[in-house]
Amino acid sequence: MSNYVGDDATAHLQELVAGTETVEDFLDGLSEFAASTLTHFAGTDIECGVTLQRRRKTMTVAGSSSTAVALDQIEQSLGDGPCIEALRTKKVILLADVVTDPRWPEYQKQLAAHGCRSSLGVPLEIGDDSTAALNFFAPATGVFTDEVVSEAAGLADIAGRALRLAVRIGTAQGRAEDLQAAMEHRTTIDLACGVVMAQNRCSQDEAMRILTSVSSNRNQKLRVVAADILGSVTSHEVHTHFDG
Repeated sequence: MSNYVGDDATAHLQELVAGTETVEDFLDGLSEFAASTLTHFAGTDIECGVTLQRRRKTMTVAGSSSTAVALDQIEQSLGDGPCIEALRTKKVILLADVVTDPRWPEYQKQLAAHGCRSSLGVPLEIGDDSTAALNFFAPATGVFTDEVVSEAAGLADIAGRALRLAVRIGTAQGRAEDLQAAMEHRTTIDLACGVVMAQNRCSQDEAMRILTSVSSNRNQKLRVVAADILGSVTSHEVHTHFDG
């Protein structure tokens, strides 16, 4: 593992742990840092989603961009792919070419439709009844070279340790409650995305871009914007539930 990942990543993620109040906020920062780190090594833009698994349930809980979230959610909707395989086997799983690889034809077809040509699933070790994985996406083949894959694995090792620390020192919530909250907040965002799709007759990607833009303009967390949207379409209190 290079000094860039070993030294810089450790320092950055320690600062991220200290500077965030919840595990969910840490995951947001982690996805952005992981994407920028691999982009540095690969020399091309790479997106990163974070998949969390509790018991048998998996869900996208963070992403380096709205595109990363959308790409990660394709795998969750289909229930199989390299990231889920990485969670199951505890090994790094490479999808080198969505056109020629025979393993996940429907998943690969949808990735290609979104302009993604290769992906990489890298497991994170949390412990107990929860696991997570970094899901990297690239717009071309040949991006995830042996060197880049090695850097991703090294980053995941450091990130896993930082995530375990973030979980242990979480402020207001217990460990399971904080991870559950991350999943339930993502459900709120998905529901709000559906409302925006219906109101604007647009695609999920376009709806997510609208939500992200509003979040940026208001300087509010995406989950807060999503909750406001849900509150605007019903007079009843909205509860989200994820049965993990």
